[in-house]
Amino acid sequence: MADRRREEMSGGTRFGRAYQGALEAVFAIVIGAGVGYGVDSRFATEPWGVLVGLGLGFGAFVLRLVRLGREFDAQAPPSDGSDGPRGER
Repeated sequence: MADRRREEMSGGTRFGRAYQGALEAVFAIVIGAGVGYGVDSRFATEPWGVLVGLGLGFGAFVLRLVRLGREFDAQAPPSDGSDGPRGER
């Protein structure tokens, strides 16, 4: 099953997943700020709702990027054990 996922994550599909993950991460900040703005409008707590929303959105942004990085690391083809670009150790 891992080989099948590795094949699915190759080429254009891999780039598509990367763009989707990056877009989700960026929208987390926008949505957090929007929810904070809504809270500020409803409860007259300016600017605290927006600030808290931005903080939570940024946290979701970082979490999404970490998960995306782990997903791509898990799907990367195994290395040949060399550290350098020419096989140097």
